[in-house]
Amino acid sequence: MRIVASLTSLSLDDELTRRNMSDGNTTSRLGGLIAGLKQRGWVEGVNYRFEIRSTFGGPDKLKSAVQELIGLKPDVILTGSTIETAAMLGATRTIPIVFATANDPVGNGFVDSLARPGGNVTGFTSSTAEMGGKWLQLIKEAVPDIARVGVLYNPATTPRAGRFFLDSVEQEAAAAGVGVVPAPVSAPADIDAAIGRFAEPPKAAMISLVDSFLVVNRQAIVAAAAKYRVPMIYPFHYFMDAGGLMSYGPTLEVRSADYVDLILRGTKAGDLPVQSPRKYELLINRTVARTLGLTIPFTLLARADEIRE
Repeated sequence: MRIVASLTSLSLDDELTRRNMSDGNTTSRLGGLIAGLKQRGWVEGVNYRFEIRSTFGGPDKLKSAVQELIGLKPDVILTGSTIETAAMLGATRTIPIVFATANDPVGNGFVDSLARPGGNVTGFTSSTAEMGGKWLQLIKEAVPDIARVGVLYNPATTPRAGRFFLDSVEQEAAAAGVGVVPAPVSAPADIDAAIGRFAEPPKAAMISLVDSFLVVNRQAIVAAAAKYRVPMIYPFHYFMDAGGLMSYGPTLEVRSADYVDLILRGTKAGDLPVQSPRKYELLINRTVARTLGLTIPFTLLARADEIRE
């Protein structure tokens, strides 16, 4: 019986986790993994066992979840974020690791290169550094009269403490004549005040960076943005499901089953190239826009992959 292990930053009670693991949900990360493995001859409970642990609850919980999975001596470990991948690599340099999403894997020291990772890890990137500038362009197009943009992130859980995306945000903002105001948060209690700062003049909008902490606290972030009537663009559709205004990010492609299967059959993780997103999608909620008093330009709506009402 082979063991496939997974580490998630979400609580196992989180709605997103439950939806991901529900039977038949092949479009979610975990559901797609299990379905993909089945297509390749791996049947859960027959020739492999699936084990998942949550890191939700702070550094001590992360450490204990990592140790629990290591203790199972799994054949491969699937991680869901940059922080989890770093924690796993700190605990093992022999068990194969596949990161389902990670930013800047070379800069973080996970792999030697995208084409030839080396070591015991490979996987899939979710965003490039240039995404920061793209988010600024899109939110400026939706709210043309903004004078400043706030950038929400947790320095402990976003790539390079935020600088991975901030550089391109600042470059684009300078060209557009918009001021950039970093809005770091380190605890859920910080979210309301961090967003509330941008409700007062001069006119502002916000960008939510790729950050596992923000995903975990997406409901509170979207609620605060609605409370203070601050337009915000998000990196994942998860925020749209919580009632967000707009998102731009990679289309979810569940490809991890390919790599998990190859590793279970003997391929070394370090021999499998890191793959980048093949498509990005723009989602806009026109009802949320109206509640904020925004009229989204037709030119932006025409480029949207999905318009929600």
